[in-house]
Amino acid sequence: MANPAAAQAPASTSLVTGIGRGSYVHVFEPRLNDLSGTEEYSMAFLIPKTDSATVAGLKAAIEAAASVKWPDGKRPPNLRNPLRDGDTEKSDDPAYAGHYWINLKGRDAPGVVDAAVQPVLDSREFVSGDYCRVSVNAYAYDKKGNRGVAFGLRNIQVTA
Repeated sequence: MANPAAAQAPASTSLVTGIGRGSYVHVFEPRLNDLSGTEEYSMAFLIPKTDSATVAGLKAAIEAAASVKWPDGKRPPNLRNPLRDGDTEKSDDPAYAGHYWINLKGRDAPGVVDAAVQPVLDSREFVSGDYCRVSVNAYAYDKKGNRGVAFGLRNIQVTA
């Protein structure tokens, strides 16, 4: 007999993506976030629209994070969605065509490894445009009237 509690377990807010591309890569040295005034590691991650498993996982993580922050259907309207459409929002940039993208950031340096899971220590070995997979965590925020879900950057595996 199936466990009814397991069937009702909330979706995870964390996941490892399929292979995508890094853009605006700042993962070896933190940069000052002008809005928050804090030093952060960051990058944009481009997901091919054909990668339905990653897109579904990201959507589930977004929903799970929002449900944790605003339980019992008390979610505010017009939450900012971190999963963006490159064809509509970055139509002037051919690198974003056929992709979704998410912005990733974190105060802690992400782990960066190569395809053989060996540490990448040289910043020239992972630059914007390189292919990678990332581990991320979705979290909801409600600060100064801005409400939504964002993704934190945990680890990166450079694949090509």
